[in-house]
Amino acid sequence: MRILFSSLGSHGHTYPLLPLAIACREQGHEVLYAVDSGFHPTVEKLGFTVVDAGLSISDAFRQANELFGTPEFDREMLRPTAMAGFGSVLPRAFVTDLEPVLERDKPDLVVFEIMNPGAGLAALRAGIPAVCHGLGKVDGDLVPEAMSGRVLEYAAELGVELPDGHHLGLGAPYLDVFPPSLQDLTFLADVERIPMRPVPFAEPGELPGWVIEHERPLLYLTFGTAFAGPDLLRTAVTGLSGLDAEVLVATGPQVDPSALDDVPDHVHVLPWVPQADLLAHADLVLHHGGAGTTVASMSAGVPQLVVPQGADQFRNAEIVANAGLGAQLVGEQFTSDAVHETVRKLLQDGDLRQAVDAVATEIAGMPHPDEIVPKLVELAG
Repeated sequence: MRILFSSLGSHGHTYPLLPLAIACREQGHEVLYAVDSGFHPTVEKLGFTVVDAGLSISDAFRQANELFGTPEFDREMLRPTAMAGFGSVLPRAFVTDLEPVLERDKPDLVVFEIMNPGAGLAALRAGIPAVCHGLGKVDGDLVPEAMSGRVLEYAAELGVELPDGHHLGLGAPYLDVFPPSLQDLTFLADVERIPMRPVPFAEPGELPGWVIEHERPLLYLTFGTAFAGPDLLRTAVTGLSGLDAEVLVATGPQVDPSALDDVPDHVHVLPWVPQADLLAHADLVLHHGGAGTTVASMSAGVPQLVVPQGADQFRNAEIVANAGLGAQLVGEQFTSDAVHETVRKLLQDGDLRQAVDAVATEIAGMPHPDEIVPKLVELAG
């Protein structure tokens, strides 16, 4: 069977789909992966046939800004820019690029991630079965009405009828990687929901030896690949460094590790770590609240302190705090003193330990991507 996977070009949107794509390939299916050029090296290294489709999120935002008469990115225009970028510019780009690909390569199934409805619309228009791959919790608040309205408007323009006006997942069967106890199952009641264990993906790499052998608690700090900044990291490091613990900081591609050169010996600053491997050794994660890091931390049974910066991160921070899996510091709450005190309390919280273990056990009981591949064959007909 030939399966085309498609995601937006970012770590948070691409990485969650890769374990299932790998499982499909390992079970003998041909995998095409459609994404913008920035992520071609990632999918090529995994042995998939790369399909050039769409454009980067930053390019989409620039095009969206032009719709408002602002040629350069303007943070004050971030919300309308995001609505237009995700709701119109990106879907249109993916449909335009994928229609000839679907006609030429004739995949038996298209798997698209939830924030890339363009790939799903292209499949539906071509009469190809499609499956939506989730990233986290879904409910009526996930996508603002202004964004969903643009998707529905474009679907109508294409002549694609969505069941009951679905814009999230387009009414397609839904691969749900979020633990059921935290998911809004009522919102998904009218679609075919397929639970699937979230398997964290990371580029191959070795962990420092001290990570595996550490004796004091290991605190992992990351603000991801899109939202990290020196000031954010410094504030967090100052708060963490006063604790009796080892601190590992992954600065990400936007921050040079030398920006954090004046740190104590027990604070280890690296540009990148294989996060999926590291989480098995961490005692707490301080992060931005991206869906990938949030769910990966749940899977590993690691307490979380979430400092959200944008997008769905505020929702994820609330989920973590409300479920007793950690805490959140939002806006002006985020200070070095608050980080220090909050982490200190989390490390001593026995009820927290029970909660994170329970969710990790729940996730471990969800079907592995290997078990989902036969279901995809069935859905392809």
